Amino acid sequence: MATEVEVGVVTDFFSRPVVAGVDLTGALKTGDKIHIKGHTTDLELVVESMQIHNANVSEAKAGDSIGIKVPDRVRRGDKVYKVID
Repeated sequence: MATEVEVGVVTDFFSRPVVAGVDLTGALKTGDKIHIKGHTTDLELVVESMQIHNANVSEAKAGDSIGIKVPDRVRRGDKVYKVID
């Protein structure tokens, strides 16, 4: 069974392009599988790209504010978990 570790919280959502702003409390890198969960949100996806201040990065650490593309709407306050197989 996969384990989930909380790595951040959604702080913003932009509909064009569909991007979530996330404040990280843990490390995250491209290729990681994440689970975004909230009151009405339940999404799993693989991080294909992320940005810090509009610059592409391959990894980010606790304290960074990142933007990641998401397939659907997320909401401020949703928790972001890294899925570890």
